[in-house]
Amino acid sequence: MFRHTIACLLFACGSLGLAQAAPAQPRPRQSQPQPQKVDSLSTAAALARKSAAVAPVAPFRDTLFMIGGMGTFSAAERAASITKKIKTISREGAFSRDSVVVLASGNTVEIIFGDGVIMSVTQADAQQRGMTQLALAGEYQQIIGDAIAAHKAHNDWKYVVRSVALSVTILLVLYLLIRLTGWLYRWVCEKVRRQKGRKIRGIKIRTFRLMDAERETQLIVSAIKIVRIAIVIILFYISIPLILSVFPHTREIADKLFGLVLTPVQKIVTGVVGYIPNLVTIIILVLVFRYLIRGLRYFAEEIDKGRLKIKGFYPDWAHPTMSIIRTLLYVFMFIVIFPYLPGSESRVFQGVSVFIGVVLSLGSSSVIGNIVSGLVLTYMRPFMVGDRIKIGEVVGNVVERTPFVTRIRTPKNEEVTVPNSTILSAQTFNYSHSARNGGLILHREVTFGYDTPWRQVHGLLLEAAARTADVLANPKPFVLQTALDDSYAEYQINVFIDDADKTPAIYSQLNQNIQDVFNEAGVEITTPAYSALRDGNRIAIPDEHLPAGYQPPPFNVKQI
Repeated sequence: MFRHTIACLLFACGSLGLAQAAPAQPRPRQSQPQPQKVDSLSTAAALARKSAAVAPVAPFRDTLFMIGGMGTFSAAERAASITKKIKTISREGAFSRDSVVVLASGNTVEIIFGDGVIMSVTQADAQQRGMTQLALAGEYQQIIGDAIAAHKAHNDWKYVVRSVALSVTILLVLYLLIRLTGWLYRWVCEKVRRQKGRKIRGIKIRTFRLMDAERETQLIVSAIKIVRIAIVIILFYISIPLILSVFPHTREIADKLFGLVLTPVQKIVTGVVGYIPNLVTIIILVLVFRYLIRGLRYFAEEIDKGRLKIKGFYPDWAHPTMSIIRTLLYVFMFIVIFPYLPGSESRVFQGVSVFIGVVLSLGSSSVIGNIVSGLVLTYMRPFMVGDRIKIGEVVGNVVERTPFVTRIRTPKNEEVTVPNSTILSAQTFNYSHSARNGGLILHREVTFGYDTPWRQVHGLLLEAAARTADVLANPKPFVLQTALDDSYAEYQINVFIDDADKTPAIYSQLNQNIQDVFNEAGVEITTPAYSALRDGNRIAIPDEHLPAGYQPPPFNVKQI
């Protein structure tokens, strides 16, 4: 094929040279009629086209050389004649390369075998190749002699026997390699199974067990089996073309089979080698951004631990700010690296990128809204993890904050997930912040009739507050008289605490102490309406707090 290509190029160059070197002839004046001139010109053009065309001489599949037309013979007709003569010579019993000779007679140079002429080498052939007639004839003589000798050697019985022996040897080696592959497969599998429970203990990611030792062993054995099958397929694929390449008539098939693998591999290797400069650039960029992010993470840790202080920048902002900066740096890194990625200039790659961007922009509006709300909440600092807060009807402690949601655990141990966008649009009460800064005020309302002195009520409520644990003595508890209703007065006891998480327990204990204090003082905590309608009923105070010798009042019945 290489020789064929060179011959075509040389022949084409010679044709162009002749066409350019031919001088323009002046148009002669003829006395003949015009139609005869046209016919002469048409015949000359046809002969020129025939001489300029080339055809391959390929008696034994491979092209020996390219040949042009001669006289009234086209290139194809001349090549077919030469091919036929070479095949006839190759079928003769005795052949000697010395029998193919070059004979020069005047302006004609011929290649002869015995008494027959194989081909003539014309002056036009030599000019098209840019050589002398004798030099070109000598080259053709060498090519024809080598081709006939090789063809007869390949069809010799000794050559056939050697080819068959070589094919059998290749099959025997293939058989031994397959047996060796099977033995290695069984040996490796046995080694792997022996390591089950020793080195093979399963795959575990922190506390999650992805697979146990048995499944991991089966997975490794399956992977080894796949490798074995791949090796056997490769051995067969290499052996078959090797056997085909032994015989001349099947070498073309062997070349195609090798080409099916070697051509893609060559393209892959060429692509990888050509991509190395871009790969080095990408690696350098990734390393630069990696160490830049490491440096920023170090400063974030220092700020979070309080060792590095920046005026107006709170420690709890360190990690969220670091996350934002890291994300922006990764995006910028991707933008810088994108032109160096393989296929980045492909319209398909760009179209897929645009499609993904459109899908994300249309389908993630709520997600983006929650992320933005989470960022706003981070820098607003309305609450921290661990704070007791109230959002809408939900009261509890913050257990987790993410860019999308906030999780709250209620006093009943219920975990409530609230989207950040909902928190941003709702009122948020932070009880822990108030408890840490001046104390959180808890209050309880009680009502008494106007027959109970208000000073006594104030004193008893303050006494109940003093008995309650976890109530601060400073600031002092205080009582507010919040309402004067038609039938009762309303009093409110207010106490300060510094631990919002104990609010339910403090309320419960305060209620108990209010009951005890008023019972001890003999003051009923009951509505005036009940007091007015209880004629003949005992007082609503526990027995241990009743005065000695207490008797329920009698019914007062008055006859009119």
